[in-house]
Amino acid sequence: MRKRATAAAVTGALALSAFLVPAAAQAEGDSTRSAVEQVREAHAQGAKASLRAAADGVPYDLGITFSGVKINNGKPIVAGISNKVSVPVAYTMTHAAGLDVTKEDFVSALDIYRGTYDNPENVLTGDDWGVCTAKSATVAACTARIDILPAVELWNADATSWKAVVYAVDFNGQDPADPDFDQSQVGVSEKDLAATTKLQRFSKLTVNASPEPVTKGRTITVTGDLTRANWDTGAYAGYSSQPVQLQFRKKTSSTYTTVKTVKSSATSRKLSTTVTASVDGYWRWNFAGTSTTPAVKTAGDFVDVR
Repeated sequence: MRKRATAAAVTGALALSAFLVPAAAQAEGDSTRSAVEQVREAHAQGAKASLRAAADGVPYDLGITFSGVKINNGKPIVAGISNKVSVPVAYTMTHAAGLDVTKEDFVSALDIYRGTYDNPENVLTGDDWGVCTAKSATVAACTARIDILPAVELWNADATSWKAVVYAVDFNGQDPADPDFDQSQVGVSEKDLAATTKLQRFSKLTVNASPEPVTKGRTITVTGDLTRANWDTGAYAGYSSQPVQLQFRKKTSSTYTTVKTVKSSATSRKLSTTVTASVDGYWRWNFAGTSTTPAVKTAGDFVDVR
């Protein structure tokens, strides 16, 4: 279960929307509302909570600066249709001497969002807070994760660039659930980062070369399917009209060469072409990928030429 709700009263609008997305909905899904609708509702609830808490004082600035942000080791995040995806994030905090970033009521995390900071269209967070390790009296190295449930949290429009927000909260013994909770005793630092990451729809590719064996000089037909995750429907669907390379490796070689480029069908996932049998070897398809879909290639399908 996600732990972010404890910080809802003392963070900015974006963080509030992430904290307040119902944990049960994130863990199990809500068939009656889309993930975007849940985030938007949570955002509205968070704004109201912030206004109510304002009467208790204003959090002070912790004066923390954030740097060295890395999301998924600099690689795009790729998600299928069902399996949970957890990606690492890392960042550095520079803070005042005397601030204990390892104590229980000091929390920090990095979230990613799509849209604008004040009105995000979707927000992805982690199941747990980050872990910060002191490297000196004023510098801490932090690691965390972003945990994604594709069936609950993603739509095809999410296959794009995402921004990041990193933040830290020092509760100083204050409990947001306590009626005497005093925001003025809580320290907060937050930074909307220029750093971005891409989210992509997982792709699949198959190959079949036949007949096998085949007589030299006869025709080999090579077929395949190019599909990718459809987050709107929760299934894999054909990626149509995409260029895919047909490649060949001789049995005695370790290197594939491109024989031709074929486009997947405009109405389906299908790939199909013919070549002339010459020597024993392996045939495979190689898709270079797009901004929304990662590259993928098949293993080689061996054909014995006699």
